[in-house]
Amino acid sequence: MNPSVKNILTILMVLISVTVVCSYASDLSEAAKIQYLIASVEALQGATFIRNGREHDASSASSHLRLKLKTMGDKVKTAEDFISLCASKSSLSSEPYLIRLSDGSIIKSESFFKDKLKALAVKKQQS
Repeated sequence: MNPSVKNILTILMVLISVTVVCSYASDLSEAAKIQYLIASVEALQGATFIRNGREHDASSASSHLRLKLKTMGDKVKTAEDFISLCASKSSLSSEPYLIRLSDGSIIKSESFFKDKLKALAVKKQQS
């Protein structure tokens, strides 16, 4: 499959997933919230994820988060657990994960995920 077609299909799948999750925000389980957070990373266009001084694209970042989630197993019970145990810093170096957004600004991934979770909670209250 042509790489650009594959990228477009991946983006469409992520956007559909995020849309479906948002539409059911009032009934979200913690697992669904975690998947929403991972999908929100995967959907970031033009972002660079910085982990232990190395840069990664959105697809690599989301794959890494899924691996960490799997590795943590039963320790992750809530979306907040996911943020603190998997998505905020390196387990090896304790360095915070960073996201360089498409506009060049750099934020800590912990802040990004907490903001996404807050926005989801607001949507839940509004529905």
